[in-house]
Amino acid sequence: MSHPEPVARRMYDLVEPIGLVPYFADESDEALMALGLRNQWDAYFSGRAAPFGRSVPAEVIHAIFYNFAPGEVARHLPKVWELTTPEAALAARERGCVAGIRRILGDLADDPRVTRAGDLLMKAATSAPIEGRALYAAVRTLPVPREPVARLWHAATLLRDHRVDGHTVALVTEGIGGTEAHVLHALSIDMPAKEFGRVGHLPAAQLTAVVDGMRDRGLVGTDGWLTADGRATKERVEALTDKLAEAPYNALSPGELDRMVTDLESVSAVLRAAFPW
Repeated sequence: MSHPEPVARRMYDLVEPIGLVPYFADESDEALMALGLRNQWDAYFSGRAAPFGRSVPAEVIHAIFYNFAPGEVARHLPKVWELTTPEAALAARERGCVAGIRRILGDLADDPRVTRAGDLLMKAATSAPIEGRALYAAVRTLPVPREPVARLWHAATLLRDHRVDGHTVALVTEGIGGTEAHVLHALSIDMPAKEFGRVGHLPAAQLTAVVDGMRDRGLVGTDGWLTADGRATKERVEALTDKLAEAPYNALSPGELDRMVTDLESVSAVLRAAFPW
């Protein structure tokens, strides 16, 4: 059913802290590194690309992930599959994420709210159409965990990746390239692009060329900050992303949605407070 008010933005605030556990909780990287990987980016790409298996070329993963600079994916894929297997990476990632969530939540991890929220979140997460959602579709092929904390995390991952696929559509619609997406976000929060983690490591000339291209299109001003057109573009991207993220929640009745939000609020608040946003 369609809810009377859009819910995707509210759910993003509740789901994102759970979906970000692999990147902010050390246990995920530690579990993956124990497989013999070389560094944290090996851990990232092995964990996130594992649902696609070992035979999908780096160029395809680059297209699906969208926002990495040219060549970054190929530095890790398919090399990581010489060090471990997709099956082992998936198991390690889930194991590490569950350990991280349990450490952060403490006694709350075994609270009935986690089980209730996970069940309803999973109902939403497995209800959306997969067409045009490559990342979401890949994760949908994985077994659904039965253990409550793992189930909650897996559901959040599904919903996060469903939203990521829609976000890519929104960026493509606005003609914003992968690296440009990071610049657009950094400047929208008044942070110089060179200080933003996902692009700050790029060679200065490469990052300058990206910003110059955005300036030529009127998105960035001569002062180096977003123009009015640039900010309007960012707002349209976010609005379309939210719109495209609504579908999963239509599987829930208003009462189910309210119960899920209530249960998630306390869980997400603890996780959010633990991470360096």
